[in-house]
Amino acid sequence: MAEYLPIFKPGQAVTLKASAEITGGQVVAVTGSGTVGPAGAASATWVGVAANDAAVNDNVTVYSGGVQHAAASGAITAGDLVVTAASGAVAKAGDTPADGTILGIALTTAADGDDVRVKFER
Repeated sequence: MAEYLPIFKPGQAVTLKASAEITGGQVVAVTGSGTVGPAGAASATWVGVAANDAAVNDNVTVYSGGVQHAAASGAITAGDLVVTAASGAVAKAGDTPADGTILGIALTTAADGDDVRVKFER
């Protein structure tokens, strides 16, 4: 019998509290003890992508790992390393990204504002 491996490994889910208003699909970062908010530019504290909209103090499910998708901030080409961008989006990493800021590698190409698939690093 041949070996079988899944094409995509599902992201791991965790439920946290929203410290700010969150829109499903935004990349979120740790903002305090058990809380997350939309990630800012080149955040080293990102944890994953919000699965749902959440108001302040609401629970929000966060998917991490695996292949996720988020809004592109600027043009991104498949194969680019990406980092978080303002308002929970993702952007092409610069030439020397700071430690811990690499979100992953783009699997698809996207124009500014379009969804891009990203293989998350953690």
